[in-house]
Amino acid sequence: MNFEVNHLFKIPNLLCYLRIILVPVFCIMFFGADTAGDYYMAAGIVLISGFTDFLDGQIARRCNMITDVGKLLDPFADKLMQLAMIICLTIKIKFMYLLVIYLIVKEVSMFIAAIVIYKKYNRRLNGAKWYGKVCTAVLYAVMLTLIAFPGLNSYIQKYLIIVCVSALTLAFVMYIRIYIKMLKDTKQGNKEIVIYY
Repeated sequence: MNFEVNHLFKIPNLLCYLRIILVPVFCIMFFGADTAGDYYMAAGIVLISGFTDFLDGQIARRCNMITDVGKLLDPFADKLMQLAMIICLTIKIKFMYLLVIYLIVKEVSMFIAAIVIYKKYNRRLNGAKWYGKVCTAVLYAVMLTLIAFPGLNSYIQKYLIIVCVSALTLAFVMYIRIYIKMLKDTKQGNKEIVIYY
């Protein structure tokens, strides 16, 4: 990877820094919330973070500002906000830990699979697939709903978490299918570096 000092101050990367700063702001707002308006504001911070995520991606692509620094910062900022939301909700909602365990198993499994396949077979995916993006969108929608409306009926909360688990399962299964295809291609003797879209 090629890191240059001027890349640190590209607009998309500055927006990533803003998203990282918004993480503790969200946590403080959420745990300090006393009224419905406070919870709406906490959800609003997440929405701002999501908008800047969309914005930095558009600017990076349209203005040719894609950098190696940004490739690391962008997913880091995403995962940090997701982790903050999940931790905050786990403290507030007693059965939320089940979703956390499932999410950890999924992410760790996919990470290990990706590393092994790349190291051993020189194959890797090129960015998130549509089902990964759908999964992230559903996760954010569910988290935002639970953040903005902490007083929701427990049955509704459980239903939303089941929807979230279903989206995670879809993405998990679809990614596994791609990894299996990679292995099959390798067994057929194709050894060159391949990027799967």
